[in-house]
Amino acid sequence: MSQTLSNAEARALAERIRTWGRELGFQQVGISDTALDEHEARLLAWLEAGRHGDMEYMARHGTMRSRPGELRPGTLRVISVRMDYQPPGARDSWSVMADASLGFISRYALGRDYHKLMRQRLQKLASRIEAEIGPFGYRAFVDSAPVLEKALAEKAGLGWIGKHTNLLSREAGSWFFLGELYTDLPLPADPPGEARCGTCTACIDVCPTRAIVAPYELDARLCISYLTIELPGSIPEPLRPLIGNRVYGCDDCQLVCPWNRFARISAEPDFRARHGLDAPSLAALFSWDKSVFLARTEGSAIRRIGHERWLRNLAVALGNGEPGRDAIAVLESRMDHPSALVREHAGWALARLGAR
Repeated sequence: MSQTLSNAEARALAERIRTWGRELGFQQVGISDTALDEHEARLLAWLEAGRHGDMEYMARHGTMRSRPGELRPGTLRVISVRMDYQPPGARDSWSVMADASLGFISRYALGRDYHKLMRQRLQKLASRIEAEIGPFGYRAFVDSAPVLEKALAEKAGLGWIGKHTNLLSREAGSWFFLGELYTDLPLPADPPGEARCGTCTACIDVCPTRAIVAPYELDARLCISYLTIELPGSIPEPLRPLIGNRVYGCDDCQLVCPWNRFARISAEPDFRARHGLDAPSLAALFSWDKSVFLARTEGSAIRRIGHERWLRNLAVALGNGEPGRDAIAVLESRMDHPSALVREHAGWALARLGAR
């Protein structure tokens, strides 16, 4: 049901929502309308160019992703929130990538999966609003439905979409998660974020696979995050050497961004690195059987790729490393693996190490 609020009541409620959001652990809360025409045009052009690769779900829902009212009928406003995730005490990212015996895991995936945590907080925010004004229409999302979360966050004033296509904030860089609460409340919308990338091209220049094909344009088919997380099959051979020792995601474009000098360490205990995954041994990770993989990734975003893709990624990283005895031994131990995908990548790695 939709609420009838005067302009003064709506403004006062919006301020209380920001306060409640901060009390729940969100570092920033903003409000936007639902007009995403410009972003919809970009999305459709991106899909038409096939830059989403095998992410069929990006095209499956048509314009529902860019029209909030189609996803949740009656939506008038979207409350966008951000939560910092940079884990405290984690090993320096560049030092991990410089050591070929170690595996690099994107910093967002070192702790517990953020989806459930943030959805629970958004539900608490909705319950707090309901306790204040009575029943209203809403639905919470955290990367769990066809939502243009970065576009909505930009419209809500949480920042701007940078040249690497991530959201950037003057106060927090880009090391944060986003979540949304679709509502039928007639709240005042915040002014949108103002782009501040200027002439900087650091993110474009550093990308190992040149996936940022132009400012604000990403070809996911080249992105290491896509290749190691979203791609279900074989990683194209020309791209394998460029992946280095990145076994789950890639943070290079964020690591070089000047705005991340303002990023803050997360205070959330759940985002702390677990099981030494901030600087793990590649050989040790590759030796995990499926039961160990499931145990060590319980409650983690890493689990979603499954043990087969995990071994695929690790084989590539081992093949890009030094031809030491441990690396060759663990690769040879997987040459009789039931998965053709694992055997193929392990064989490629062994051939590459042998050639060197």
